[in-house]
Amino acid sequence: MGFLSLFEVASMPILQVLIISGLGAFLATGYCNLLNADARRSLNKIVYVVFTPALMFASLAKTVTLQDIISWWFMPVNVGLTFLIGGILGWITVKILKPGLHLEGLIIASCSAANLGNLVLIVLPAICNEDGSPFGDDHAACSSIGLSYASFSMALGGFYIWTYTFHLVKSSSIKFKALIAAEEAARDPNDDLEADVKAHLLSGESQGYDAGSHPVSPKKESEPLWRKIIEFLHLILEELMAPPSLGAIIGLIFGATTWLRGLVIGDGAPLRVIQDSLKLLGDGTIPSITLILGGNLIQGLRSSKVKPTVIIGILFVKYLLLPVIGIGVVKAADTFGFLPSDPLYRFVLMLQFTLPPAMSIGTMAQLYDVGQEECSVIFLWTYLFAALALTLWSTVFMWILS
Repeated sequence: MGFLSLFEVASMPILQVLIISGLGAFLATGYCNLLNADARRSLNKIVYVVFTPALMFASLAKTVTLQDIISWWFMPVNVGLTFLIGGILGWITVKILKPGLHLEGLIIASCSAANLGNLVLIVLPAICNEDGSPFGDDHAACSSIGLSYASFSMALGGFYIWTYTFHLVKSSSIKFKALIAAEEAARDPNDDLEADVKAHLLSGESQGYDAGSHPVSPKKESEPLWRKIIEFLHLILEELMAPPSLGAIIGLIFGATTWLRGLVIGDGAPLRVIQDSLKLLGDGTIPSITLILGGNLIQGLRSSKVKPTVIIGILFVKYLLLPVIGIGVVKAADTFGFLPSDPLYRFVLMLQFTLPPAMSIGTMAQLYDVGQEECSVIFLWTYLFAALALTLWSTVFMWILS
């Protein structure tokens, strides 16, 4: 498979994203005014509550069985490593570049969370169908197993994104809004002082104050370990109850349980209409997210303050450091005998370290009203460079595996 052919294959999904983003940008202009800020916010809530959970369930229940989960056990580990290593590199990038507080979570998320869904779904079958592919002459079998790998990758990515990345963006938003509130409060210190005294008295927080004596500063008692553990477990449960995570968990249960799978999957399944309906809803996820991204891009290009060094830092992490680390991880796993002999499986593992940021990050930024415009600008540059990066690294990966 030649370089130009591979470049064409890798460019197709990127061009789709750019074309639909361009349409979203046009719909958000004053000329059309169909996708204004309120419309994007409403559509984003539908994506979060309806489309994404449907996509997670439909893809997992249909393509992933219990046997797949057992035999492909290293893929969840590999995806977790992409998030962990990317998050560490993103954190280092934030510490070096020192962007605004509202961009810290966005930068770390862009470095760690990859588009493990639609890009892999398009690239793998296209590579399998090319003459001279290093993954065998049976194109149909290669495409079939490739789709299974891609679907499992997408489901795992959705699970990690809507737990780890979701918490990351949410925490960043809370910190940023708390900082804004503190700055606004500092503008009128007299009123705030009186308000703080009243608030402490009403809430009973000024426990050291006695009306008949001098104020005494209360001693802070260390929180018991069991309470910290309960709070941590409650936080995890709260993230898992997010609609996309819930859809992924239920889809995984249905896919791994034979009799439940038989209820919704297959031509003879009595409840197959549920799977068909959810798939129909899930198909609207990627176009909707991309339209919202394009709509935010117009405002982002006008008012965004993303420094060029931030863009360069993210590109350096995503398309240089992570792919090299990915090769090392897969080689090490192969040395220890953790991987099956299928070269396509190893290719997918390496590819997971090379993909552009997950589109769902834009959904989260819109949901928590933090860095939407900056997110669109970051996505524009990362997806523009993605076609070339995917082509170059895919060529390297196939050369390594051949």
